[in-house]
Amino acid sequence: MAGAPAVARAQTPEPPVVASVGTTPQGQPMGQSFLGVSLEYNALHIYTGRDPRHVDPVLIQLLRNLDPGQTPVVRIGGNSADFSWWPIKGTLPPVGVRYALTNGWVRMTRAFAAKLRAKLIMGLNLAGGRPAIAAAEARAFLSGINRQYLDGFEIGNEPDLYPTSVWYHDRKGRQFFARPPTYDFTSYLLDVARWRSALPPLTFIGPALAQLTWLDNIDQIRAAEPGLPMVTVHRYPLRACPTPATSPQFATIPNLLSDTSGTGMADRMVPFISLVHSRGILFRVDELNSVSCSGKRGVSDTFASALWMLDTLFALAQVGVDSVNVHTLPGAGYELFTISHKKNVWSAFVHPEYYAMLMFAQAFPPGAHLLPVSEPAGPVKIWATQAPDGHTRVVIINKDPTNVQTAQVTVPGSGGPATLDWLRAPSVLATSGVTLGSQSFGSATRSGLLQPAELPPITAAGGTYSVELPPASAVMLTQ
Repeated sequence: MAGAPAVARAQTPEPPVVASVGTTPQGQPMGQSFLGVSLEYNALHIYTGRDPRHVDPVLIQLLRNLDPGQTPVVRIGGNSADFSWWPIKGTLPPVGVRYALTNGWVRMTRAFAAKLRAKLIMGLNLAGGRPAIAAAEARAFLSGINRQYLDGFEIGNEPDLYPTSVWYHDRKGRQFFARPPTYDFTSYLLDVARWRSALPPLTFIGPALAQLTWLDNIDQIRAAEPGLPMVTVHRYPLRACPTPATSPQFATIPNLLSDTSGTGMADRMVPFISLVHSRGILFRVDELNSVSCSGKRGVSDTFASALWMLDTLFALAQVGVDSVNVHTLPGAGYELFTISHKKNVWSAFVHPEYYAMLMFAQAFPPGAHLLPVSEPAGPVKIWATQAPDGHTRVVIINKDPTNVQTAQVTVPGSGGPATLDWLRAPSVLATSGVTLGSQSFGSATRSGLLQPAELPPITAAGGTYSVELPPASAVMLTQ
């Protein structure tokens, strides 16, 4: 059991943030399997291991924590979808393909899905320019993983960036792109038609977009794919790729903690979500994290990313996103957990963002509704839910890295006893020492579980709860 870290107080107290929680539920209830992860083809074994008889139990538990009692949805794809292939006898791979899938990989993936009781979203190679490659992959997945574990297939990864994002470098360092500069949405639809004619019958979802503008063509997508059940997009508010330091997308902690990167990012999606939903199609952000291009050390691996993640997941749910997959990649700045396997013992170091995901899952269980919150603008963000279990939960986030903030929150029916579940770290820059409910996974967890914590009680005064939040911290009040 880890004690709460000491946090320095500000010299001058800030005026209290006065907020009230309404009684009328907003939007749709939280659906099943809202929160999952996204993994890469060539890195899957680092998380799961290579022996189908012994799937990494720590990974399984960490993923189950995010969807307790549900059917987790795991997306396997990302950039690796377009540089992987299922070897075809007598055929050389396209030059940009550099990872070969095997029977062992398929068996391991099936064992992982079975152990987790998961559904998988699988990416198929589009960048390689050969429908036969995607068809070979699909047949291998359908026969080897089994349809019961497959939620659907994406064709390609971020095809809207094919003309501008480098697919591979040759031995002389020259850059090559998956498609010419003239490649556009119409070209993509023609590609999909070619690929679909070669593929076995399967559920197509997509288009796995980096940008949102192609969704203006949703009617054309639906006409080409009348059975399309789900649209998928990717979101990273900041960039680790070359970006001007003056850009709001430049990877810094102040930019990450700004509303532009959280609620602002979600609000910009609203027209597209409404358009997709109006056509009876689900909207999934199946690749999400703080900083693109594998993240940035000192930003995407810090406790600041946890505060961003917690706020952003609520914001995405509020604007109508149906489900989310948070991307993780071994060695990336935004990795959720670092897995170790030594002498047949699995363990994991859990990074700050995962703690935030866990708090969100606890605060917003299936069937719960968001409640309206009246609050002033500023670094303190407040979210409230009402769950089928009868509990009202209020999450208060202090994004101010230096100042203590006091929140005075009036909750419907307040006056009864409540508890506080704290999310804290030594500082906004911390990459370790994170605690949730005073508990920590420590430097290496062998179980993937946090021990139950004895949560401190709080009582309302005059119908209002007053909570003092240390700099860069969050708390869940449960009534």
